[in-house]
Amino acid sequence: MKILFNGHDFKYETEATVKLFVPSRFTFHYDITDADGDIVMSQLKKGHRFTYLFAYCRINGIKARKAYRIPNEYADKNNCEHEICRLIYLCLQKITGITPPWGLMTGIRPVKKMSDLIENGMSREQAFKVLKDKYMVSDKRLELAYMTAVNQMPLLKKIDSNTVSIYISIPFCPTRCSYCSFVSHSIESAKKLIPDYIRLLCREIEILGKIIRDLNLKIDTIYFGGGTPTSIEASQLEIIMKTLADNIDISKVREYNVEAGRADTITVEKLKVIKENGATRISVNPQTLNNEVLKIIGRNHTAEDTINAFYTARNLGFDNINMDLIAGLPGDSFDSFCNTLDKVIELDPDSITVHTLTIKRSAKLYENSLSTFKNNPASNMVNKSMKILPEKGYIPYYLYRQKNTLENLENIGFAKRGKESLYNIFIMDETQIILGAGCAASTKLIEPDGKITRIHNYKFPFEYINRFDELMQKKELIYKIIKPLEKS
Repeated sequence: MKILFNGHDFKYETEATVKLFVPSRFTFHYDITDADGDIVMSQLKKGHRFTYLFAYCRINGIKARKAYRIPNEYADKNNCEHEICRLIYLCLQKITGITPPWGLMTGIRPVKKMSDLIENGMSREQAFKVLKDKYMVSDKRLELAYMTAVNQMPLLKKIDSNTVSIYISIPFCPTRCSYCSFVSHSIESAKKLIPDYIRLLCREIEILGKIIRDLNLKIDTIYFGGGTPTSIEASQLEIIMKTLADNIDISKVREYNVEAGRADTITVEKLKVIKENGATRISVNPQTLNNEVLKIIGRNHTAEDTINAFYTARNLGFDNINMDLIAGLPGDSFDSFCNTLDKVIELDPDSITVHTLTIKRSAKLYENSLSTFKNNPASNMVNKSMKILPEKGYIPYYLYRQKNTLENLENIGFAKRGKESLYNIFIMDETQIILGAGCAASTKLIEPDGKITRIHNYKFPFEYINRFDELMQKKELIYKIIKPLEKS
C-alpha cells in the first residue's frame, strides 16, 4: 500500500493510524495526490483564515474521502496531525468495516491519558467523554483504562522521589519461540559467550553500585528479565544475584522480581538460588496449557511441566507468583484458551498477565504476515479474560499496547490486591528512574519537569562484550542528570 503526503510530513502517526486497519507493508510518497493501487492520501493546505485538511483512501477499488478545516490560530502541528489522522481513521473505518477497540489512540500507554484526566479533577464520566470525543475509544476499553488507573494510582503515590529501580537483562533462552521479538539468543548458539557476558554484567552491576552510593540513591524494585533468566545455570544465576547484593543495598527493596519463565528452564536448584538471594516475586509462564500449541510455537515442554514448576515454586515458599498467557497464538482456539485460563485460575497464582499476540518484524511468525491471523479469536479471548478474572478476584493493575498486536488489542496485568507488580506499574507510568544493566537493557532517567533521557545498552551479547568499556562511558550521563536533582 502507498501512503501519500501532501503539504505535511506527519509520517509516524499516519502510519500508526493506517496500521489499525491494514496489515501491510507501506511505501511513502511526498507531494503527490494520487498513485496506482491501494492508497491512503492526506493533504494540508493553509488558507487566509483557515487550514484545510483532506483525506482520501482507496482499497480494492472502494473509496472514501473526508475534509475538515481549522481556524489558523488553532492550526498548530499537534492539532493538524491529530485531525488528519482522524480523517484517515474515518475513511478506513468506512472502507473496512473495522472499528478498533481503542479507536484512534495509537500510543502504548492509554492508562496514562486516563490517569492525567483523573488527576486534573475530572469525574469518570467527564474523562470518558474527553477520550471518546477525541479518540473514539470503545466503552469497554474506557472502563478497562479507568479501572486500571484507579487501581494503580494509590501505588504510584507511594513512590519515594529518592528511589530508583534496577533492571538486569539475561538475554538467553533454551530456544526462540516463533512469536518472540525480544533480543534473546538460544543457549546452544550463545554458549561460548555466556561466561564473558556474566563476568561483564557483574562488572556493570558493580559500576551501577558505585553510582548509586555516590548519588545516595535507594533501590525500590529489582527486575531480572530477558530472555529467560533461568536458562543459565543455577551457579551462574547465583553469581549475578550475589554480585548485586554485595554492591547494592537491597535490604529495603519493596519488590524483587525474577522471570523464571519457561518450565523447561525451571529446576529446584535454580528456584532455591532465587529464593535464598532475596527475590520476592517470580513468573512461571505457560503462555498456553495446550500441548499442541506449545509445539507449534516452538516450546520444548508440556503443560504438565508448567504445572509441576508452579507447584515446586509454591512448595519452596514463593508467595507471589505471576503466570503469563498469550491470546491469539497460532493453532489456539477460543475454547482451548478458555481451558487454559480456567486451569491457570485453579492453580491460584497471585497475578495473571494476559498478552495479545504481537507479530514483530524480527519474529518468525512475521514471515506469514499479519493477514494470516485475520480471523484469529484473540479479541474474544481477551474479552473473556477481562470478564472472568475480576470475578475471580484479579484486578487490572497495569496495561500497555504494542505495534502489530492482533486486532489492536492490549496486554493486561491482573493481580490479587496487594500482589501487583510495582516495577510493571512504574515502567509503564514512567514516573521512576530505571537503571538498566546487561544486553539490550535501557536506563531511563526522569527529571522533575518530566523530561526523559534514555541510555541504551548494546542489543547483542557479542557487541556488549566487545564494546563494554565504550558502553560504560555512557554511565557518566547518569551523574550529569541525577546530581542536579539531588541538590534541588
